[in-house]
Amino acid sequence: MTVYPNQITALWTAFLLALLFHTDLGLMPLFHGQSIAHSHDPQDISWILWLMLLFFVPPLCAIFMSTFTDSKSYRIGHFWLTVIYSFLNLAHLIADFSVTPIAWYQIALMTILVTIGILLNLVAYRWMKHDRSLNRSNLIGL
Repeated sequence: MTVYPNQITALWTAFLLALLFHTDLGLMPLFHGQSIAHSHDPQDISWILWLMLLFFVPPLCAIFMSTFTDSKSYRIGHFWLTVIYSFLNLAHLIADFSVTPIAWYQIALMTILVTIGILLNLVAYRWMKHDRSLNRSNLIGL
């Protein structure tokens, strides 16, 4: 087995921790008696909670799937998942520039998230292209 699953697990874990901190930073003003901006109906936020859950679950699944499978079809699907997440994070970073006033700490954190995503893309691409038969022949001494 290659080191790619370990690298992918580490990158997805760092991604999720940064994502959680991004959410936490957005809520920090509440703990200091300040208000936060609301851009949606405060009465029913269940759809937002479902979207957040939908955004968190695939990386969680990718962490354990990358540990337990090495199939070519999974590696291809995983690579495209990382591309989708990188695109979404880049779009979010760009959108953060339209918030008034600009929260530069959020911009910095989103830049880190985009960087982690790009690293994840690179490792996932290498893993997708990795030939398992070369790895097996090395194990048996050929």
